[in-house]
Amino acid sequence: MKKIIVTGCNGQLGRAINKELSGNSELSFVNTDVGELDITDIDKVLELAREVKPYAIINCAAHTAVDACETDVDNAYRINAIGPRNLSIAATETGAKMIHVSTDYVFDGKGTRPYLEFDAPNPQGVYGASKLAGENMVKEFANRYFILRTAWLYGDGKNFAKTMLRLSETNDKVRVVNDQFGSPTSTKELAAAIASLLFGDNYGLFHATCEGSCHWADFAKEIFRLAGKNTQVEGISSEEYSASAKGTVAPRPAYSILENYMFKLTGGYAFADWHDAIAEYMKTL
Repeated sequence: MKKIIVTGCNGQLGRAINKELSGNSELSFVNTDVGELDITDIDKVLELAREVKPYAIINCAAHTAVDACETDVDNAYRINAIGPRNLSIAATETGAKMIHVSTDYVFDGKGTRPYLEFDAPNPQGVYGASKLAGENMVKEFANRYFILRTAWLYGDGKNFAKTMLRLSETNDKVRVVNDQFGSPTSTKELAAAIASLLFGDNYGLFHATCEGSCHWADFAKEIFRLAGKNTQVEGISSEEYSASAKGTVAPRPAYSILENYMFKLTGGYAFADWHDAIAEYMKTL
């Protein structure tokens, strides 16, 4: 029986990974969230790993409140950098594979073509900088690792699609930014990509998003179309949104489309187009 430690198990991705791999009778899960395991405590992490002797550690835990990270700097680095370091140290000691999830925010968003894994990161805010530090910690301390950068994630939990549908209940029109471009990505697709790597030796850094791209306003329009809603979408600039939304202080990448180049180069997982993935997701709501 192969044991898998999953951190952040109650988040959207943690739930999707459990669902994706639940049919494999050779696996057993040790699911942890902040209540069961403080990944910033090296002693606690090592204690659990030594007890479980996992086949793999899948880290879905992160401080993802992008704006809060700007003022909660120490905590952002503890969770997003020291946490992955601790898990990587534990993975190396116990011979486990380390799987870590990162973000498009490691790039500055000033690109004009999809970012490759070989492009130089240049984070603009604390969230992106702390996540990049986490990537580097994994590279330094884990012997066998997969790092997957993803973006615009939605699944079983709080997400953009559900927010839009909630707003549509009480609004004939919603205002959504139309100058930030990315690839909406289903947690189901990302979990399937992780599962495709888990039992092999195709180690390294991967971009992992659904194919195709759009801006947030177009994403909202597609959600309403699929839901049969007549809610209108008014496209606005990021600057307009920041002026109207209190607490929005962190810079957002204007262009954070990721090319799944490593998956394609190595004959790995082929992601669905974002239109198909969101259509499938909407049927579950």
